[in-house]
Amino acid sequence: MKYKQTHEYKEKGVRYMRCQQGCCYISVGENATAVRCSREVNYIMAKMFPEQNKSQRIKTGRPAGWHWMAEFVDKDGTVFHKGKEQPKLKGTRPITVVKPKKQTKRRTQQEILLARQAEKKAALRKEFKKQKEFLNHKLLEK
Repeated sequence: MKYKQTHEYKEKGVRYMRCQQGCCYISVGENATAVRCSREVNYIMAKMFPEQNKSQRIKTGRPAGWHWMAEFVDKDGTVFHKGKEQPKLKGTRPITVVKPKKQTKRRTQQEILLARQAEKKAALRKEFKKQKEFLNHKLLEK
């Protein structure tokens, strides 16, 4: 198998070669012809053996942070106190209704620039008014 010729050097009697990807230098033995770093090996392994049986997070249907609530009652009537199930209280409490967070609308770049321009304009008007009063000998009394 032909290997790509990589740069190598010796330092204090230790031979170093650049990995085939060209990202780093690795110490090697005297008769090594090529070297691969761990990053490159992990990339190749991920391509060869994709994890198809990787377990995915199963959604419970409960709201975020339900296990931090002092009391949370699930849709089926199960009662939880700080995330711990209380089987004796099942079906005795009303179901917890969680209101969704009100989402704020993100401003566009143009809206941000227009608001900044309006602020600068207001500051200039205020400064202009101060200078005008100063020239008309109307000093602000404190």
